[in-house]
Amino acid sequence: MNHELREKIKRLRERLSSCDICPRECGADRLGGQTGQCGAGKEVAISGYGPHFGEERPLVGRGGSGTIFFAFCSLRCVFCQNFTTSRGRDAFEISTSQLADIMLRLQNRGCININLVSPTHYTPQILEALSEARARGLRLPLVYNCSGYEKLDVLAELDGVVDIYMPDIKYADAEIARKYSGIENYPEVARAALKEMYRQVGDLQLNEKGEAVRGLLIRHLVMPGGLAGTAELMEFIAREVSPTSWINVMDQYHPAYLAHRYPEIARTITRQEFEEALKATRRASVGFHLL
Repeated sequence: MNHELREKIKRLRERLSSCDICPRECGADRLGGQTGQCGAGKEVAISGYGPHFGEERPLVGRGGSGTIFFAFCSLRCVFCQNFTTSRGRDAFEISTSQLADIMLRLQNRGCININLVSPTHYTPQILEALSEARARGLRLPLVYNCSGYEKLDVLAELDGVVDIYMPDIKYADAEIARKYSGIENYPEVARAALKEMYRQVGDLQLNEKGEAVRGLLIRHLVMPGGLAGTAELMEFIAREVSPTSWINVMDQYHPAYLAHRYPEIARTITRQEFEEALKATRRASVGFHLL
């Protein structure tokens, strides 16, 4: 382990004693046995892993994306499509050495990257595992697949570690974010996080096989009734992140988990709503790469 990475791990692990790894800053003593507001404790918990062929084309290649699904989440989305994972219902704990084993196993199966899904609350443990895995021969790009609800000082610790950032920027309006995801200041936090991610890695870069090797790939889920604020978010990305960003405008919203309690989101989006979102994205910048 090089000195710089060792220091990053030390600084981040110390923060688990009064946890402020995510913007909730709940202060839980995770090292002492408490769990944070997210549900995570001292040890890494996952719900599964394996080659994933349903991700964006540049992340899949021929071997699939080496996906690791981390249990729990700093958001409380009432429409979560993976709520058994985000609420920890199918979680099992592993050590950092076991997490390193999983990374190497995915590489040996031919995956083209290591795709960390909802990694934020396990950042210190992931860096420990990554250090061990690299010492044992891991060479794949690291994908940080997150909600966009990230702290700038934690992202700074990932500078030079993460190869590909893949945030899902969810909302343009803070009240909407509070209502459906139970978080404060989401637009402000997520916009600053996207700018920092871009500063670190730039636009998405592909190799000669069309596989992503570095850069920023932004996801955005279109919601019923335009509640996500797609047009405003796309204008922000074009103006303050990059007018040549790679973006996946997603149409797979469906009323999962607790969404049936909210009449305005208790339905799928219409074809017209999705087409309007795409038009707004193209209006924001003709240079966007849409996936």
